[in-house]
Amino acid sequence: MLITEDKYFIFDKPRNENFVYKTKYCITVMQCIGYKVLKTIFRKKASDDKKYYVSICGIFKDEAFYLKEWIEYHKKAGVDHIYLYNNNSTDNYLTVIKPYLEEGYIDLINWPKSQAQMEAYHDCFNRFRNETSWLGFIDIDEFIVPIENKSVKEYFKEHAYEQSILIYWKMFGSNGLIHRDIKRPVTKDFTSCWYKYDDIGKCFINTEFEISDKQPILHHMLWTKRGVFNMPPVNCCGKICPRDWYNPADRDVFPIQINHYVLKSYDEYMSKVNKSDVMFTQNPKGEEHFRRHDRPSTSTDFTISKFLEK
Repeated sequence: MLITEDKYFIFDKPRNENFVYKTKYCITVMQCIGYKVLKTIFRKKASDDKKYYVSICGIFKDEAFYLKEWIEYHKKAGVDHIYLYNNNSTDNYLTVIKPYLEEGYIDLINWPKSQAQMEAYHDCFNRFRNETSWLGFIDIDEFIVPIENKSVKEYFKEHAYEQSILIYWKMFGSNGLIHRDIKRPVTKDFTSCWYKYDDIGKCFINTEFEISDKQPILHHMLWTKRGVFNMPPVNCCGKICPRDWYNPADRDVFPIQINHYVLKSYDEYMSKVNKSDVMFTQNPKGEEHFRRHDRPSTSTDFTISKFLEK
Protein backbone atom coordinates (compact mmCIF):
# COMPACT_ATOMS: atom_id res chain seq x y z
CA MET A 1 0.00 0.00 0.00
CA LEU A 2 1.37 3.39 -0.99
CA ILE A 3 1.44 6.07 1.71
CA THR A 4 1.05 9.68 0.56
CA GLU A 5 1.40 11.62 3.82
CA ASP A 6 2.14 11.46 7.53
CA LYS A 7 1.31 13.74 10.46
CA TYR A 8 3.38 16.69 9.22
CA PHE A 9 4.11 16.16 5.51
CA ILE A 10 2.56 15.41 2.17
CA PHE A 11 5.13 13.26 0.37
CA ASP A 12 6.50 14.42 -2.94
CA LYS A 13 6.69 10.76 -3.92
CA PRO A 14 4.34 8.15 -2.39
CA ARG A 15 6.04 5.52 -0.24
CA ASN A 16 5.64 1.80 0.04
CA GLU A 17 6.26 1.36 3.74
CA ASN A 18 7.04 -2.34 3.46
CA PHE A 19 9.64 -4.43 5.25
CA VAL A 20 12.50 -3.03 3.14
CA TYR A 21 11.47 0.55 3.93
CA LYS A 22 11.15 -0.18 7.65
CA THR A 23 14.59 -1.82 7.66
CA LYS A 24 16.13 1.21 5.94
CA TYR A 25 14.34 3.46 8.42
CA CYS A 26 15.82 1.62 11.42
CA ILE A 27 19.30 1.76 9.87
CA THR A 28 18.89 5.50 9.26
CA VAL A 29 17.90 6.10 12.89
CA MET A 30 21.08 4.31 13.99
CA GLN A 31 23.20 6.27 11.51
CA CYS A 32 21.85 9.53 12.94
CA ILE A 33 23.54 8.68 16.24
CA GLY A 34 26.90 8.59 14.49
CA TYR A 35 26.16 11.78 12.55
CA LYS A 36 25.22 13.49 15.80
CA VAL A 37 28.65 12.63 17.19
CA LEU A 38 30.34 14.02 14.05
CA LYS A 39 28.21 17.13 14.26
CA THR A 40 29.44 17.72 17.82
CA ILE A 41 33.10 17.04 16.98
CA PHE A 42 33.16 19.39 13.97
CA ARG A 43 30.90 22.03 15.48
CA LYS A 44 31.87 25.48 14.22
CA LYS A 45 30.04 28.76 14.52
CA ALA A 46 29.16 30.77 11.43
CA SER A 47 31.44 33.79 11.27
CA ASP A 48 30.28 37.19 12.54
CA ASP A 49 33.10 38.96 10.70
CA LYS A 50 32.16 38.55 7.05
CA LYS A 51 30.71 41.25 4.83
CA TYR A 52 27.23 39.65 4.91
CA TYR A 53 25.70 37.30 7.43
CA VAL A 54 22.99 35.61 5.35
CA SER A 55 22.77 35.68 1.54
CA ILE A 56 20.81 33.87 -1.13
CA CYS A 57 21.78 32.68 -4.59
CA GLY A 58 19.20 32.54 -7.36
CA ILE A 59 19.40 31.76 -11.06
CA PHE A 60 16.80 33.09 -13.48
CA LYS A 61 15.81 33.04 -17.13
CA ASP A 62 13.24 35.50 -18.52
CA GLU A 63 11.59 36.15 -15.14
CA ALA A 64 11.75 39.96 -15.10
CA PHE A 65 8.07 40.26 -14.11
CA TYR A 66 8.78 38.47 -10.82
CA LEU A 67 12.24 39.76 -9.89
CA LYS A 68 11.37 43.04 -8.19
CA GLU A 69 8.87 41.52 -5.77
CA TRP A 70 11.25 38.66 -4.95
CA ILE A 71 14.21 40.97 -4.32
CA GLU A 72 12.21 43.57 -2.40
CA TYR A 73 10.61 40.93 -0.20
CA HIS A 74 13.88 39.33 0.84
CA LYS A 75 15.41 42.72 1.51
CA LYS A 76 12.54 43.46 3.92
CA ALA A 77 12.64 39.97 5.42
CA GLY A 78 16.26 40.29 6.55
CA VAL A 79 18.43 38.76 3.83
CA ASP A 80 21.67 40.75 3.67
CA HIS A 81 22.61 40.16 0.04
CA ILE A 82 21.58 38.39 -3.17
CA TYR A 83 23.77 36.76 -5.82
CA LEU A 84 21.78 36.62 -9.05
CA TYR A 85 22.82 34.42 -11.97
CA ASN A 86 21.35 35.45 -15.32
CA ASN A 87 20.85 32.45 -17.59
CA ASN A 88 20.46 33.83 -21.14
CA SER A 89 17.51 36.12 -20.40
CA THR A 90 16.08 38.15 -23.28
CA ASP A 91 13.56 40.28 -21.35
CA ASN A 92 14.07 43.60 -19.51
CA TYR A 93 15.55 42.05 -16.35
CA LEU A 94 18.41 44.58 -16.26
CA THR A 95 16.01 47.53 -16.05
CA VAL A 96 14.23 45.86 -13.13
CA ILE A 97 17.33 45.06 -11.05
CA LYS A 98 19.39 48.16 -11.91
CA PRO A 99 18.48 50.07 -8.70
CA TYR A 100 19.54 47.10 -6.56
CA LEU A 101 22.79 46.75 -8.48
CA GLU A 102 23.57 50.41 -7.97
CA GLU A 103 22.99 50.25 -4.22
CA GLY A 104 25.09 47.07 -3.95
CA TYR A 105 22.32 44.80 -2.69
CA ILE A 106 22.80 42.46 -5.66
CA ASP A 107 25.76 40.92 -7.44
CA LEU A 108 24.83 39.99 -11.03
CA ILE A 109 26.69 37.11 -12.69
CA ASN A 110 26.02 36.24 -16.31
CA TRP A 111 25.77 32.48 -16.67
CA PRO A 112 25.38 31.51 -20.35
CA LYS A 113 25.64 27.76 -19.83
CA SER A 114 22.43 25.88 -20.60
CA GLN A 115 20.74 23.75 -17.92
CA ALA A 116 23.68 24.26 -15.55
CA GLN A 117 21.83 25.31 -12.41
CA MET A 118 23.81 23.11 -10.01
CA GLU A 119 27.07 24.26 -11.57
CA ALA A 120 26.01 27.87 -10.98
CA TYR A 121 25.34 27.11 -7.32
CA HIS A 122 28.78 25.59 -6.87
CA ASP A 123 30.29 28.60 -8.61
CA CYS A 124 28.47 30.93 -6.24
CA PHE A 125 29.66 29.04 -3.18
CA ASN A 126 33.27 28.91 -4.33
CA ARG A 127 33.30 32.52 -5.48
CA PHE A 128 31.52 34.21 -2.58
CA ARG A 129 31.78 31.96 0.49
CA ASN A 130 34.44 34.23 2.00
CA GLU A 131 32.09 37.23 2.12
CA THR A 132 28.91 35.64 3.52
CA SER A 133 28.44 33.49 6.63
CA TRP A 134 25.32 31.67 5.40
CA LEU A 135 24.40 30.98 1.78
CA GLY A 136 21.10 29.55 0.58
CA PHE A 137 20.03 28.39 -2.88
CA ILE A 138 16.45 29.20 -3.85
CA ASP A 139 14.40 29.94 -6.97
CA ILE A 140 12.54 33.09 -7.96
CA ASP A 141 9.20 31.50 -7.01
CA GLU A 142 10.40 30.77 -3.45
CA PHE A 143 10.16 33.18 -0.51
CA ILE A 144 11.82 32.50 2.85
CA VAL A 145 9.39 33.20 5.71
CA PRO A 146 10.55 33.13 9.35
CA ILE A 147 7.63 32.22 11.60
CA GLU A 148 9.05 32.54 15.12
CA ASN A 149 11.72 35.16 14.40
CA LYS A 150 11.46 38.76 13.31
CA SER A 151 13.78 38.24 10.35
CA VAL A 152 15.64 35.64 8.31
CA LYS A 153 18.92 36.93 9.74
CA GLU A 154 17.70 36.55 13.31
CA TYR A 155 16.78 32.91 12.65
CA PHE A 156 20.26 32.05 11.37
CA LYS A 157 21.91 33.95 14.22
CA GLU A 158 20.08 31.61 16.60
CA HIS A 159 21.32 28.55 14.67
CA ALA A 160 24.88 29.70 14.08
CA TYR A 161 26.48 26.34 14.99
CA GLU A 162 24.63 24.24 12.41
CA GLN A 163 26.47 23.07 9.28
CA SER A 164 23.53 23.00 6.85
CA ILE A 165 19.84 23.65 7.45
CA LEU A 166 16.95 22.23 5.42
CA ILE A 167 13.89 24.51 5.29
CA TYR A 168 10.71 22.88 3.98
CA TRP A 169 8.35 24.11 1.30
CA LYS A 170 4.87 25.38 2.06
CA MET A 171 3.30 24.78 -1.35
CA PHE A 172 0.86 27.38 -2.67
CA GLY A 173 -1.87 26.69 -5.20
CA SER A 174 -3.57 28.68 -7.94
CA ASN A 175 -6.35 30.27 -5.81
CA GLY A 176 -8.63 29.11 -8.63
CA LEU A 177 -7.16 31.69 -11.02
CA ILE A 178 -6.98 30.88 -14.72
CA HIS A 179 -5.81 34.35 -15.80
CA ARG A 180 -4.07 37.02 -13.74
CA ASP A 181 -2.56 40.46 -14.11
CA ILE A 182 1.09 39.51 -13.62
CA LYS A 183 1.90 43.05 -12.55
CA ARG A 184 0.18 42.24 -9.27
CA PRO A 185 2.20 40.75 -6.36
CA VAL A 186 2.43 36.97 -6.32
CA THR A 187 2.52 36.97 -2.52
CA LYS A 188 -0.84 38.76 -2.28
CA ASP A 189 -2.71 36.96 -5.06
CA PHE A 190 -1.91 33.43 -3.86
CA THR A 191 -2.85 32.49 -0.32
CA SER A 192 -4.27 28.97 -0.76
CA CYS A 193 -1.74 26.35 0.27
CA TRP A 194 -1.28 22.70 1.16
CA TYR A 195 -2.75 21.61 4.48
CA LYS A 196 0.66 20.14 5.43
CA TYR A 197 4.28 20.84 4.50
CA ASP A 198 5.92 19.29 1.45
CA ASP A 199 8.67 16.88 2.52
CA ILE A 200 11.08 18.68 0.17
CA GLY A 201 12.74 22.03 0.75
CA LYS A 202 15.91 24.02 0.21
CA CYS A 203 19.14 24.25 2.17
CA PHE A 204 21.36 26.97 3.60
CA ILE A 205 25.02 26.24 4.32
CA ASN A 206 27.31 27.60 7.00
CA THR A 207 30.25 28.65 4.79
CA GLU A 208 32.79 27.57 7.39
CA PHE A 209 32.19 24.08 5.92
CA GLU A 210 32.80 22.60 2.47
CA ILE A 211 30.04 21.29 0.23
CA SER A 212 30.05 17.50 0.00
CA ASP A 213 29.58 15.81 -3.37
CA LYS A 214 27.26 13.23 -1.76
CA GLN A 215 24.12 14.84 -3.24
CA PRO A 216 24.07 15.93 -6.93
CA ILE A 217 21.00 18.17 -6.45
CA LEU A 218 22.58 20.09 -3.64
CA HIS A 219 19.89 22.67 -2.91
CA HIS A 220 17.42 19.99 -1.71
CA MET A 221 19.86 17.93 0.41
CA LEU A 222 23.04 19.88 1.04
CA TRP A 223 25.62 17.71 2.77
CA THR A 224 28.73 19.32 4.20
CA LYS A 225 32.15 17.88 4.84
CA ARG A 226 35.17 18.42 7.01
CA GLY A 227 38.20 16.47 5.81
CA VAL A 228 37.02 12.97 4.85
CA PHE A 229 33.84 13.18 6.93
CA ASN A 230 30.48 13.90 5.29
CA MET A 231 27.64 15.32 7.37
CA PRO A 232 23.94 15.57 6.41
CA PRO A 233 21.81 18.66 6.97
CA VAL A 234 19.58 19.21 9.95
CA ASN A 235 16.04 20.32 9.25
CA CYS A 236 14.42 23.44 10.69
CA CYS A 237 13.19 21.32 13.60
CA GLY A 238 16.80 20.55 14.53
CA LYS A 239 16.62 16.90 13.39
CA ILE A 240 19.37 15.22 11.33
CA CYS A 241 18.19 14.23 7.83
CA PRO A 242 20.55 11.80 6.06
CA ARG A 243 17.87 10.63 3.56
CA ASP A 244 15.54 12.70 1.41
CA TRP A 245 12.62 10.58 2.69
CA TYR A 246 13.64 10.79 6.36
CA ASN A 247 12.21 14.02 7.78
CA PRO A 248 11.56 13.78 11.53
CA ALA A 249 9.56 16.64 13.03
CA ASP A 250 8.07 17.42 16.42
CA ARG A 251 5.70 20.35 15.83
CA ASP A 252 2.77 21.31 13.63
CA VAL A 253 4.08 24.76 12.72
CA PHE A 254 7.75 24.97 11.81
CA PRO A 255 9.88 27.96 12.93
CA ILE A 256 10.69 28.93 9.33
CA GLN A 257 9.36 27.89 5.91
CA ILE A 258 9.78 28.58 2.22
CA ASN A 259 6.61 29.72 0.50
CA HIS A 260 6.78 27.99 -2.87
CA TYR A 261 4.50 29.59 -5.46
CA VAL A 262 5.02 26.68 -7.80
CA LEU A 263 1.84 27.13 -9.85
CA LYS A 264 0.55 30.70 -9.80
CA SER A 265 -2.36 31.04 -12.25
CA TYR A 266 -3.07 28.35 -14.83
CA ASP A 267 -1.90 30.59 -17.69
CA GLU A 268 1.36 31.43 -15.91
CA TYR A 269 1.99 27.78 -15.16
CA MET A 270 1.43 26.67 -18.76
CA SER A 271 3.61 29.50 -20.06
CA LYS A 272 6.38 28.31 -17.79
CA VAL A 273 6.22 24.63 -18.71
CA ASN A 274 6.09 25.36 -22.44
CA LYS A 275 9.56 26.87 -22.52
CA SER A 276 13.06 25.88 -21.45
CA ASP A 277 14.44 27.12 -18.15
CA VAL A 278 17.56 26.94 -15.99
CA MET A 279 17.05 23.21 -15.35
CA PHE A 280 15.15 21.71 -18.30
CA THR A 281 15.56 21.96 -22.07
CA GLN A 282 12.01 20.62 -22.32
CA ASN A 283 10.03 20.89 -19.12
CA PRO A 284 8.61 17.45 -18.18
CA LYS A 285 5.81 18.93 -16.07
CA GLY A 286 2.31 19.28 -17.43
CA GLU A 287 -1.35 19.52 -16.48
CA GLU A 288 -1.23 16.47 -14.20
CA HIS A 289 1.55 18.15 -12.22
CA PHE A 290 -0.64 21.26 -11.95
CA ARG A 291 -3.66 19.30 -10.70
CA ARG A 292 -1.60 17.21 -8.28
CA HIS A 293 -0.15 20.32 -6.67
CA ASP A 294 -3.35 22.37 -6.71
CA ARG A 295 -5.58 19.67 -5.24
CA PRO A 296 -4.13 19.69 -1.68
CA SER A 297 -4.28 23.52 -1.49
CA THR A 298 -7.25 23.54 0.88
CA SER A 299 -5.69 25.73 3.59
CA THR A 300 -4.61 29.36 3.66
CA ASP A 301 -1.44 30.96 4.99
CA PHE A 302 -1.01 34.70 5.52
CA THR A 303 2.21 34.57 7.57
CA ILE A 304 4.18 36.34 4.85
CA SER A 305 1.92 39.40 5.21
CA LYS A 306 3.91 40.65 8.22
CA PHE A 307 6.66 41.58 5.77
CA LEU A 308 4.34 42.77 3.02
CA GLU A 309 3.11 45.55 5.30
CA LYS A 310 6.59 47.04 5.14
